[in-house]
Amino acid sequence: MHFAHVMIRVGDLDRSINFYTDMLGMKLLKKTENEAYKYTLAFIGYGDEAHNTVIELTYNWGVSEYDLGKGFGHFAFWVENVAETCESIKSKGGIVTREPGPVKGGSTIIAFIKDPDGYQIELIERKQ
Repeated sequence: MHFAHVMIRVGDLDRSINFYTDMLGMKLLKKTENEAYKYTLAFIGYGDEAHNTVIELTYNWGVSEYDLGKGFGHFAFWVENVAETCESIKSKGGIVTREPGPVKGGSTIIAFIKDPDGYQIELIERKQ
């Protein structure tokens, strides 16, 4: 068994693709449009879905905003240096919602950023 992808709905597909590719270094893997049902899908990730978990960005034409609800928590990404990653994201106009520091009650260094639709992304510093 292999975890293929997670899907999120986005209000501006190009803005979201730019965020995940420019801020987090992912690649646009595939993009398809469905004119009959008025949606576009974009798959982004660090490698193809056959060997990596990717994110499916779903844009329903004409819908620019979603209520994120209370069930979803966040995505998590391993990074080599949380502080440097946050500075890079800030320099590109990204939003850091929790500055780098140890997780409450522990020593793992984390930070949180927000994507253009408000989804939270945890950055976890990979221990050497």
